[in-house]
Amino acid sequence: MVAIVIIATLIALAFSYMNGMNDAANAIATVVATRALSPKKAVWWAGFWIFASCFVFFFVAPHVAETMGRGIVQESVIDHCVILAALLGAVLWTWICTHFGLPISASHALIGGLIGPVWFGFGSEHLILSGIGQIVLFIVLSPLIGMVLGFFMHCFFMWALRHTRLRRTERIFRRLQLFSSAVFSFSFGLNDGQKTMGIIAVLLSAALAQNPDSGVLQVLYNVGEGQFVPYWLIIVSYVLISLGTIIGGWKVIKTLGGGLTKVTPVTGFCSETAGSLTLIITAALGIPVSTTHTVTGAIIGTGLTKGVKSVKWVTAKRIVWAWVLTIPATIVVSGLIYKLLQLF
Repeated sequence: MVAIVIIATLIALAFSYMNGMNDAANAIATVVATRALSPKKAVWWAGFWIFASCFVFFFVAPHVAETMGRGIVQESVIDHCVILAALLGAVLWTWICTHFGLPISASHALIGGLIGPVWFGFGSEHLILSGIGQIVLFIVLSPLIGMVLGFFMHCFFMWALRHTRLRRTERIFRRLQLFSSAVFSFSFGLNDGQKTMGIIAVLLSAALAQNPDSGVLQVLYNVGEGQFVPYWLIIVSYVLISLGTIIGGWKVIKTLGGGLTKVTPVTGFCSETAGSLTLIITAALGIPVSTTHTVTGAIIGTGLTKGVKSVKWVTAKRIVWAWVLTIPATIVVSGLIYKLLQLF
């Protein structure tokens, strides 16, 4: 039992690493596309700010982690088999999409992965429909919010800089992109960094409740009163997601960096800033939104300022299909994996 819990925890931490690999594009795609930073410097810049965001949770409760751990399925049915199936299903889908360069939401893969085993194994009555409904709602809202913010922000700068030389504008905004990329990376960490933490925390909590005399579990889930996520888990999760970002998913970076619309220093700054605002607000509200959805919407929004034809809708269609399929696909895959685990 304890060995399986440790294995599931290690797989969850590996998922944090893969999350960083896929979602690395969100933080650095535009800053690389505009050559504000070289790819090598950009991944280190993003990785630093993603890791820096973890220290917020030494002072503020990780609300997104609590939603992931307690707001999607009933905590009473969570055990090591449920978590193991959820993680395997999510990791498989994330790897497939990263391999083909599709910027999916790794967090939504994890959500679908968690729903599948509970639904297949215990029935729909053990799903928290209000929490799932909120997440599904923001699958639609987060890219739209990013699109609207990106569109109007870019419109404002187009008007404000209409008498400024293009070369001077680009030089200024390449420097500003250092700031917007840092803020976006920090806000990415605030939201995405918590998701795997919540899954591991609820696994360790449930395992310790079933095995209260286990010294290993007592050490792993050593939390203070009112605390949900142990401090060691916060640090390790953020180290791994930052490493995943530094190593990067370069096919995904190519898709977001120029596959949707032509990216300039101004549009890069606007899309990163619009995405950051959306992520910071939703993180404060405890809503686990997709960083990928948010920044993709923002990039499309900046592109729309130049007309509908400036957006590469074929690429956008591929991305949307990956979004639509992520939760249903991981529900089925993780549910079937759970049924297989039950045979052993």
